[in-house]
Amino acid sequence: MDGRDGMRAADADRQAVADRLRAALDEGRLNLHEYDERLQQAYAARTYADLDALLTDLPAPAAPAASAVTVPPPAAPATVGRPAARPATRRWLADAWLPYLRVVPIVVGIWAISSLYAGELLYFWPGWVAGPWGAVLLARTVTGLAGGEPSGWTAERHERRRRRRERRYRGR
Repeated sequence: MDGRDGMRAADADRQAVADRLRAALDEGRLNLHEYDERLQQAYAARTYADLDALLTDLPAPAAPAASAVTVPPPAAPATVGRPAARPATRRWLADAWLPYLRVVPIVVGIWAISSLYAGELLYFWPGWVAGPWGAVLLARTVTGLAGGEPSGWTAERHERRRRRRERRYRGR
C-alpha cells in the first residue's frame, strides 16, 4: 500500500467518485442495486483506497478532467476552534430541525397573545409541544450523527433526484 492509499479522502473526492458511479449507471455498466451499494460505500469511505476499490472494475473516464480521485494539495495550517460541519451534516440537521424551529415559535406566540388578552400568564402549554418533540429530535440527532446517518441521507437524496430526473426524461 503506497502512502496515497492510506490518506484520508475529502468530501470533494467522495463526490467525484459518486459522479463517476452515476455516469457508470447511466452508461449501463452498473445496475441500480450495485450503484446504490457503491454510492453508500463512497459516502462512507475514509481513505483513497476505499474510494479506488469502488472504481477498479469500471473503465477510466473519457476525459482526464473527470478523474475521480486525485492527491490533494498540501493542507493549510489547522485553524484553532471548532471545524465547520460538513455540508451533508448541515443539510441533514436542517432537514430534521427546521420544522421544529418553525412550529415552536408559533405556538409560543399563540400562548403569549392568549396570556396578554387574559391579563395574566396562562399555563405554559407550548411545553407539551416543544418538550417531547425536542427530546425526540435531540435523541435522533445524537444517534444519527454517531451512526453516520447524514451520509446515508445524502445518498438517498441523490437517488431520489436521479429517479425524478429519469421519470421526467421518460415523460418527454
